[in-house]
Amino acid sequence: MPATASSPTSVLTARALLLDMDGTLVNSDASVERCWRRWADEHGLDPEEILNVVHGRQGYATMAVLLPDRPMELNHADNRRLLAEETADTDGVVPIPGAPAFMSAIATLPHALVTSANVALADARMTAAALPMPKIRVTAENVTASKPDPEGFLLGAAELGFAPEDCVVFEDSEAGITAARSAGMRVVGVGPRAKTMAPDAHVVDLTQLRVEALPSGEIALRFGA
Repeated sequence: MPATASSPTSVLTARALLLDMDGTLVNSDASVERCWRRWADEHGLDPEEILNVVHGRQGYATMAVLLPDRPMELNHADNRRLLAEETADTDGVVPIPGAPAFMSAIATLPHALVTSANVALADARMTAAALPMPKIRVTAENVTASKPDPEGFLLGAAELGFAPEDCVVFEDSEAGITAARSAGMRVVGVGPRAKTMAPDAHVVDLTQLRVEALPSGEIALRFGA
């Protein structure tokens, strides 16, 4: 049974951590919704339908789900425009509760950011949330396929020098959790979107987690303590 924040003895151990950004470390929902609602209006689509599938994916992949017959080059063009709009719109972008303490706790431990954002958007949102950028990061520029493809997480593990089974992923979205599982990794789900995917452990936010470096070199993740 997956661990939850209400299970005080629940522990996962790992040798490296792979972190999604939006919804996991940073609450960017307000910016995401503003930009995607405008795009929905342009294309006569229901904004609520879009917001059900946008989280976790690169923009062009979301557009391909919503408009399957649309030429992909148009999706990529719109994606570039939306990335620029989202990068400029950091109003309301804040850290997920507990994220500053969590990032401080893992500062000297093996970890990487694995995000569907590009470099500019990742920099803008991590800066707006006053969170440190991990030294190793996998962004949209580094992959050929968007989540739910596992490419990003596999690349993150390789960059850190660990096998997939040694990694624990922190994710909030269905696309991200599917990608992590496809990569053969365990998952800590963060927030309400993640709970429905029955991750290996689930927390409402990062205040419900303690991180401990073990003498063995492993990382202990303790939930509900």
